Amino acid sequence: MKQQRFYSGLSIFQWFFFLLATSIALPIIIGGVFHLTIEEISELMQRTFFVVGISSFIQGWLGHRYPIADGPAGSWVSVFVILAGMTIQQGDSTNETLQLLEGGMLVTGLLLFILGITGLVNRLLFLFTPLVTGSFMLILTLQLSGVFLEGMLGIQEQSNMDYGIAAISFGVFVIVILLSIKGKGWMKSYSVLLGILIGWLLYFLLGKTPNTISTQAYSIKLPDIFAWGTPQLNAGMVITSIIFTFIVFSNTIAAVTAVKQAVPESEKSEKQTINRASWAGGITHVLSALFSTIGIVPLPVSAGFIRLTGQKRMMPFLVASLALSGIACVPAIVNFLAMLPGPIACAVSLASFVQMIGISIQSLLKDELDQRRLTILGITLLISFGISYLPKGIFQSLPTILQYILSNGLIVGTIIVIVLEQLWKTKNISEKNYI
Repeated sequence: MKQQRFYSGLSIFQWFFFLLATSIALPIIIGGVFHLTIEEISELMQRTFFVVGISSFIQGWLGHRYPIADGPAGSWVSVFVILAGMTIQQGDSTNETLQLLEGGMLVTGLLLFILGITGLVNRLLFLFTPLVTGSFMLILTLQLSGVFLEGMLGIQEQSNMDYGIAAISFGVFVIVILLSIKGKGWMKSYSVLLGILIGWLLYFLLGKTPNTISTQAYSIKLPDIFAWGTPQLNAGMVITSIIFTFIVFSNTIAAVTAVKQAVPESEKSEKQTINRASWAGGITHVLSALFSTIGIVPLPVSAGFIRLTGQKRMMPFLVASLALSGIACVPAIVNFLAMLPGPIACAVSLASFVQMIGISIQSLLKDELDQRRLTILGITLLISFGISYLPKGIFQSLPTILQYILSNGLIVGTIIVIVLEQLWKTKNISEKNYI
């Protein structure tokens, strides 16, 4: 009994650090592009940890009911980065841009909630075939791999690589992969936790100390509401939010599909699962706007974590989620956790993404990759990744709404694969839902 409690405690600890690792890198990136101070980044982290914990618990308890970590959406991050670049180029206030993003997340949240609570979301399931979900996961994984690889190399605002940080990061990456493949017993199950602890220790021993944050005077502090100011909206952001509702929905289906492959014994009703995940995701987006964070979504990379560690039980996941939200109200602990080196968090995330590549390919192979599907996949990948190599500001002369969409390879790729999959039909394609 004591041994079982010990391993349950380790499972909670590992889920906690995985939630932390997937939440810590992107707020730092957003803080950089919006030129936030260290204190503002610390507060953004606090709010992010708080919402991630609550959102993960709501989804795990009432929503999709899988052990899927919620975290800042890479798709939303790309919108944040694009808008920051446009704002700085035009000399406008970045604070007003952040208020617009709050408004956009509110619109997306309300739409997701309505679609889920009314069951209308089920009428959209036919759009998300294995080709669509597989393409979405592949684009998202490869797109974010660049972000995490940059973090592992120690590249911050300057373009110079820190070779010491890079060596530690890649060492952690290799350790996690090797333990997940060759490890025995508990070492295999806790490969992510061991990787984080080893990397953090090496960071300390080699004197690679991260930025410290000034200690707050109070011991307990609730996250601020609308820290960026009162939400705002314009026509471009409303249209973007409507389109983004489908991107978030794609993300949710991809996460559930991926985890269903990693937890094959589940027999939950797919339609009910997606209904609950949709309205719970709406609540999450409203919370993201309310507490001024990046949009929080279920992370498909959770399936990679489950495959790496074999952690499938719900209770440790739910306890870890509540623990993260509770700890987010203690500034001293948040400041300590914020010192988890970003490169280590990126290395652990990239190791989980290795499994995500396999899961996305498995999704693509659910149906035979005939000439039609291969052509659609090729067009989708070429254009979505080609966009990332275009010169910055190339769409600057276009209306704002088109700048939002065309600058984002994930949005463009998802739209392309859905449209081509529906318009290019063959006689032997059966009418059925895929997830």
